[in-house]
Amino acid sequence: MTKPDILAVGSYAEYDQVPMDNAFTVWSMDEGGTPDHLPEDALASIRAIAFRGHSFLGDEIMDRFPNLGMIANLGVGYDTIDVAHAVSRGILVSNTPDVLTEDVADLGVGMMIAWSRGIPGAQGWIRSGDWTQHGEYRLQRKVSGKRVGIVGLGRIGRALAERLVPFNIDVSYFSRSEKDTPRWTYFSDISAMAEHVDVLFVCISGGPATAGIVGAETLAALGPDGLLVNISRGTTVDEAALLNALENCQVAGAALDVFLNEPNIDPRFLQLDNVLLQPHQSSGTIETRTAMGALQRENLAAFFAGRSLVTPVPECA
Repeated sequence: MTKPDILAVGSYAEYDQVPMDNAFTVWSMDEGGTPDHLPEDALASIRAIAFRGHSFLGDEIMDRFPNLGMIANLGVGYDTIDVAHAVSRGILVSNTPDVLTEDVADLGVGMMIAWSRGIPGAQGWIRSGDWTQHGEYRLQRKVSGKRVGIVGLGRIGRALAERLVPFNIDVSYFSRSEKDTPRWTYFSDISAMAEHVDVLFVCISGGPATAGIVGAETLAALGPDGLLVNISRGTTVDEAALLNALENCQVAGAALDVFLNEPNIDPRFLQLDNVLLQPHQSSGTIETRTAMGALQRENLAAFFAGRSLVTPVPECA
Protein backbone atom coordinates (compact mmCIF):
# COMPACT_ATOMS: atom_id res chain seq x y z
CA MET A 1 0.00 0.00 0.00
CA THR A 2 1.36 3.42 -0.96
CA LYS A 3 2.16 5.65 1.99
CA PRO A 4 0.84 9.22 1.86
CA ASP A 5 3.32 12.04 1.28
CA ILE A 6 4.00 14.62 3.99
CA LEU A 7 6.48 17.44 4.49
CA ALA A 8 8.34 17.41 7.83
CA VAL A 9 9.46 20.93 8.77
CA GLY A 10 12.19 21.14 11.39
CA SER A 11 14.45 18.60 13.05
CA TYR A 12 12.86 15.46 14.50
CA ALA A 13 14.44 13.08 17.00
CA GLU A 14 14.79 9.41 16.12
CA TYR A 15 11.83 8.45 18.34
CA ASP A 16 9.65 10.65 16.11
CA GLN A 17 11.40 10.22 12.76
CA VAL A 18 11.28 6.41 12.71
CA PRO A 19 7.52 6.02 13.27
CA MET A 20 6.89 8.94 10.91
CA ASP A 21 8.93 7.22 8.19
CA ASN A 22 7.05 3.99 8.84
CA ALA A 23 3.67 5.64 8.35
CA PHE A 24 4.38 8.22 5.64
CA THR A 25 6.62 9.10 2.74
CA VAL A 26 8.47 11.96 4.38
CA TRP A 27 9.98 14.91 2.56
CA SER A 28 12.02 17.28 4.70
CA MET A 29 12.52 21.02 4.97
CA ASP A 30 14.67 22.95 7.42
CA GLU A 31 12.91 25.28 9.83
CA GLY A 32 12.80 28.71 8.24
CA GLY A 33 13.67 27.21 4.86
CA THR A 34 11.82 27.03 1.56
CA PRO A 35 10.58 24.08 -0.52
CA ASP A 36 12.69 25.11 -3.51
CA HIS A 37 14.68 21.87 -3.26
CA LEU A 38 11.59 19.70 -3.72
CA PRO A 39 10.69 18.30 -7.17
CA GLU A 40 7.44 19.37 -8.75
CA ASP A 41 5.83 15.97 -8.29
CA ALA A 42 6.52 16.16 -4.54
CA LEU A 43 4.97 19.61 -4.30
CA ALA A 44 1.85 18.14 -5.89
CA SER A 45 1.77 14.90 -3.87
CA ILE A 46 2.33 16.38 -0.39
CA ARG A 47 -1.03 16.71 1.35
CA ALA A 48 0.06 17.40 4.91
CA ILE A 49 2.80 19.24 6.79
CA ALA A 50 4.26 18.03 10.09
CA PHE A 51 5.46 21.32 11.58
CA ARG A 52 8.07 21.56 14.33
CA GLY A 53 9.61 24.94 14.93
CA HIS A 54 9.15 28.59 15.77
CA SER A 55 9.66 30.18 12.35
CA PHE A 56 6.56 31.46 10.57
CA LEU A 57 4.58 29.17 8.29
CA GLY A 58 2.65 31.49 6.01
CA ASP A 59 0.96 31.66 2.64
CA GLU A 60 4.23 31.75 0.68
CA ILE A 61 4.98 28.20 1.91
CA MET A 62 1.44 26.81 1.99
CA ASP A 63 0.66 27.96 -1.52
CA ARG A 64 3.57 26.00 -2.96
CA PHE A 65 1.55 22.83 -2.23
CA PRO A 66 -1.61 22.82 -4.35
CA ASN A 67 -3.09 19.75 -2.65
CA LEU A 68 -2.22 20.65 0.94
CA GLY A 69 -5.07 19.75 3.26
CA MET A 70 -3.58 19.71 6.75
CA ILE A 71 -0.87 21.17 9.00
CA ALA A 72 -0.05 19.18 12.15
CA ASN A 73 1.76 21.41 14.64
CA LEU A 74 4.06 19.93 17.27
CA GLY A 75 3.20 22.18 20.22
CA VAL A 76 0.17 23.75 21.82
CA GLY A 77 0.88 27.28 20.55
CA TYR A 78 0.18 27.80 16.85
CA ASP A 79 0.73 31.56 16.51
CA THR A 80 3.59 30.87 14.09
CA ILE A 81 1.12 29.38 11.60
CA ASP A 82 -1.05 31.63 9.43
CA VAL A 83 -4.23 29.85 10.45
CA ALA A 84 -6.46 32.42 8.76
CA HIS A 85 -4.85 31.70 5.40
CA ALA A 86 -5.03 27.96 6.05
CA VAL A 87 -8.75 28.20 6.80
CA SER A 88 -9.31 30.30 3.69
CA ARG A 89 -7.86 27.43 1.65
CA GLY A 90 -9.71 24.74 3.56
CA ILE A 91 -6.52 23.49 5.20
CA LEU A 92 -7.05 21.91 8.63
CA VAL A 93 -4.66 22.71 11.49
CA SER A 94 -4.02 20.64 14.61
CA ASN A 95 -1.85 21.15 17.68
CA THR A 96 -0.79 19.08 20.70
CA PRO A 97 -2.54 20.50 23.78
CA ASP A 98 -2.82 18.90 27.23
CA VAL A 99 0.15 16.55 26.89
CA LEU A 100 2.62 19.34 27.69
CA THR A 101 0.59 21.21 30.34
CA GLU A 102 2.18 19.50 33.33
CA ASP A 103 5.76 20.01 32.15
CA VAL A 104 5.27 23.71 31.40
CA ALA A 105 3.66 24.31 34.78
CA ASP A 106 6.43 22.32 36.50
CA LEU A 107 9.15 24.40 34.88
CA GLY A 108 7.33 27.64 35.72
CA VAL A 109 7.34 26.77 39.42
CA GLY A 110 10.94 25.57 39.16
CA MET A 111 12.04 28.84 37.54
CA MET A 112 10.37 30.88 40.28
CA ILE A 113 12.12 28.84 42.95
CA ALA A 114 15.47 28.82 41.14
CA TRP A 115 15.46 32.61 40.68
CA SER A 116 14.16 33.37 44.18
CA ARG A 117 16.60 31.08 45.95
CA GLY A 118 19.52 31.87 43.63
CA ILE A 119 20.09 28.22 42.76
CA PRO A 120 22.28 28.75 39.64
CA GLY A 121 24.47 31.29 41.42
CA ALA A 122 24.71 29.19 44.56
CA GLN A 123 26.01 26.25 42.55
CA GLY A 124 28.59 28.58 40.97
CA TRP A 125 29.58 29.70 44.48
CA ILE A 126 30.62 26.12 45.25
CA ARG A 127 32.23 25.32 41.90
CA SER A 128 34.33 28.49 41.92
CA GLY A 129 35.69 27.80 45.40
CA ASP A 130 34.03 30.91 46.84
CA TRP A 131 32.31 28.88 49.57
CA THR A 132 35.62 27.77 51.05
CA GLN A 133 37.33 31.12 50.48
CA HIS A 134 34.56 33.60 51.30
CA GLY A 135 31.99 31.74 53.39
CA GLU A 136 28.27 31.40 53.02
CA TYR A 137 26.31 32.52 49.98
CA ARG A 138 24.33 35.77 50.06
CA LEU A 139 20.79 35.66 51.38
CA GLN A 140 18.00 35.03 48.87
CA ARG A 141 14.20 35.46 48.74
CA LYS A 142 11.50 33.33 50.30
CA VAL A 143 8.98 31.64 47.99
CA SER A 144 6.23 30.44 50.33
CA GLY A 145 3.56 32.96 51.23
CA LYS A 146 4.12 35.19 48.21
CA ARG A 147 1.37 36.82 46.14
CA VAL A 148 1.38 35.53 42.55
CA GLY A 149 -0.50 36.87 39.55
CA ILE A 150 -1.07 34.73 36.46
CA VAL A 151 -1.72 36.31 33.06
CA GLY A 152 -3.90 33.75 31.29
CA LEU A 153 -5.80 31.06 33.19
CA GLY A 154 -6.02 28.41 30.49
CA ARG A 155 -4.81 24.84 30.90
CA ILE A 156 -1.26 25.83 31.79
CA GLY A 157 -2.20 28.81 33.96
CA ARG A 158 -4.61 26.70 35.99
CA ALA A 159 -2.09 23.86 36.39
CA LEU A 160 0.47 26.41 37.56
CA ALA A 161 -1.94 27.89 40.10
CA GLU A 162 -2.76 24.45 41.50
CA ARG A 163 0.96 23.81 42.05
CA LEU A 164 1.42 27.13 43.84
CA VAL A 165 -1.41 26.72 46.34
CA PRO A 166 0.51 24.24 48.58
CA PHE A 167 3.21 26.93 48.97
CA ASN A 168 0.60 29.02 50.83
CA ILE A 169 0.62 31.43 47.91
CA ASP A 170 -2.14 33.94 47.30
CA VAL A 171 -3.20 33.44 43.66
CA SER A 172 -4.62 36.13 41.39
CA TYR A 173 -5.27 35.87 37.67
CA PHE A 174 -6.10 37.90 34.58
CA SER A 175 -8.21 36.48 31.75
CA ARG A 176 -10.83 37.61 29.29
CA SER A 177 -13.56 36.66 31.75
CA GLU A 178 -13.84 35.54 35.35
CA LYS A 179 -13.37 31.78 35.85
CA ASP A 180 -14.75 29.27 38.33
CA THR A 181 -11.84 29.01 40.75
CA PRO A 182 -11.22 28.06 44.40
CA ARG A 183 -11.07 31.58 45.85
CA TRP A 184 -8.45 32.90 43.45
CA THR A 185 -8.76 36.65 42.82
CA TYR A 186 -9.84 37.81 39.37
CA PHE A 187 -8.44 40.98 37.80
CA SER A 188 -9.72 42.47 34.56
CA ASP A 189 -6.64 44.71 34.31
CA ILE A 190 -3.10 43.30 34.13
CA SER A 191 -1.37 46.35 35.58
CA ALA A 192 -3.74 46.47 38.54
CA MET A 193 -2.92 42.82 39.22
CA ALA A 194 0.82 43.45 38.82
CA GLU A 195 0.64 46.16 41.47
CA HIS A 196 -0.99 43.66 43.84
CA VAL A 197 1.50 40.77 43.46
CA ASP A 198 5.13 39.84 44.10
CA VAL A 199 5.52 37.49 41.13
CA LEU A 200 3.85 37.86 37.73
CA PHE A 201 3.58 34.76 35.53
CA VAL A 202 2.81 35.09 31.82
CA CYS A 203 0.91 32.02 30.57
CA ILE A 204 -1.27 33.56 27.87
CA SER A 205 -1.33 32.34 24.28
CA GLY A 206 0.80 34.10 21.68
CA GLY A 207 -0.39 35.86 18.53
CA PRO A 208 -1.30 39.39 17.42
CA ALA A 209 -4.05 39.78 20.05
CA THR A 210 -1.60 39.33 22.94
CA ALA A 211 1.55 40.91 21.46
CA GLY A 212 3.18 43.11 24.12
CA ILE A 213 0.28 42.58 26.52
CA VAL A 214 2.79 42.92 29.36
CA GLY A 215 4.43 46.27 28.74
CA ALA A 216 6.14 49.18 30.48
CA GLU A 217 3.05 50.15 32.50
CA THR A 218 2.63 46.63 33.88
CA LEU A 219 6.34 46.31 34.68
CA ALA A 220 6.27 49.64 36.52
CA ALA A 221 3.28 48.40 38.51
CA LEU A 222 5.11 45.17 39.37
CA GLY A 223 7.82 47.34 40.86
CA PRO A 224 11.44 47.04 42.04
CA ASP A 225 10.74 44.00 44.24
CA GLY A 226 8.73 42.12 41.61
CA LEU A 227 9.68 39.05 39.56
CA LEU A 228 8.41 38.37 36.03
CA VAL A 229 8.23 34.74 34.84
CA ASN A 230 7.41 34.13 31.17
CA ILE A 231 6.52 30.60 30.05
CA SER A 232 4.24 31.63 27.16
CA ARG A 233 5.71 33.27 24.05
CA GLY A 234 8.38 35.93 23.63
CA THR A 235 5.84 38.13 21.85
CA THR A 236 3.58 38.49 24.91
CA VAL A 237 6.06 40.73 26.74
CA ASP A 238 7.36 44.04 25.40
CA GLU A 239 10.98 42.87 25.39
CA ALA A 240 12.51 46.33 25.02
CA ALA A 241 10.49 47.58 28.00
CA LEU A 242 11.52 44.50 30.01
CA LEU A 243 15.21 44.98 29.27
CA ASN A 244 15.00 48.63 30.28
CA ALA A 245 13.21 47.69 33.50
CA LEU A 246 15.80 45.03 34.31
CA GLU A 247 18.77 47.26 33.55
CA ASN A 248 17.37 50.12 35.62
CA CYS A 249 16.22 47.90 38.55
CA GLN A 250 12.60 48.89 37.97
CA VAL A 251 11.81 45.21 38.53
CA ALA A 252 13.83 42.84 40.68
CA GLY A 253 14.32 40.27 37.95
CA ALA A 254 12.93 37.91 35.38
CA ALA A 255 12.90 34.17 34.75
CA LEU A 256 12.41 33.59 31.03
CA ASP A 257 11.92 30.47 28.92
CA VAL A 258 10.85 32.39 25.79
CA PHE A 259 12.21 35.34 23.83
CA LEU A 260 11.85 37.26 20.61
CA ASN A 261 14.06 36.07 17.75
CA GLU A 262 14.85 32.70 19.31
CA PRO A 263 17.50 31.37 19.48
CA ASN A 264 19.27 34.64 18.66
CA ILE A 265 18.15 36.45 21.79
CA ASP A 266 18.98 40.06 22.55
CA PRO A 267 22.58 40.09 23.90
CA ARG A 268 21.57 42.58 26.58
CA PHE A 269 20.05 39.66 28.50
CA LEU A 270 23.48 38.04 28.75
CA GLN A 271 24.90 41.06 30.58
CA LEU A 272 22.32 40.91 33.38
CA ASP A 273 22.75 39.10 36.69
CA ASN A 274 19.08 39.44 37.69
CA VAL A 275 17.70 37.09 35.04
CA LEU A 276 17.31 33.32 34.81
CA LEU A 277 17.45 32.24 31.16
CA GLN A 278 16.10 29.00 29.70
CA PRO A 279 16.28 27.84 26.03
CA HIS A 280 12.49 27.47 25.43
CA GLN A 281 12.52 24.01 26.97
CA SER A 282 9.34 23.99 29.06
CA SER A 283 8.02 20.89 27.27
CA GLY A 284 11.53 19.44 26.99
CA THR A 285 11.22 16.09 28.74
CA ILE A 286 11.52 12.70 27.08
CA GLU A 287 8.06 11.71 28.23
CA THR A 288 6.27 14.81 27.00
CA ARG A 289 8.09 15.21 23.70
CA THR A 290 7.35 11.54 22.95
CA ALA A 291 3.66 12.10 23.72
CA MET A 292 3.59 15.27 21.60
CA GLY A 293 5.06 13.46 18.61
CA ALA A 294 2.59 10.61 19.00
CA LEU A 295 -0.33 13.05 19.08
CA GLN A 296 0.99 14.87 16.02
CA ARG A 297 1.06 11.56 14.12
CA GLU A 298 -2.41 10.63 15.38
CA ASN A 299 -3.75 13.84 13.85
CA LEU A 300 -1.97 13.11 10.57
CA ALA A 301 -3.34 9.56 10.54
CA ALA A 302 -6.87 10.82 11.22
CA PHE A 303 -6.62 13.27 8.32
CA PHE A 304 -5.46 10.66 5.84
CA ALA A 305 -8.15 8.24 7.04
CA GLY A 306 -10.86 10.86 6.51
CA ARG A 307 -11.66 11.08 10.22
CA SER A 308 -12.06 14.16 12.40
CA LEU A 309 -8.77 15.47 13.76
CA VAL A 310 -7.98 14.43 17.32
CA THR A 311 -6.98 17.91 18.47
CA PRO A 312 -7.92 20.55 15.89
CA VAL A 313 -7.18 24.17 16.74
CA PRO A 314 -10.38 26.08 17.63
CA GLU A 315 -10.53 27.80 14.24
CA CYS A 316 -10.76 24.38 12.57
CA ALA A 317 -12.91 22.54 15.12
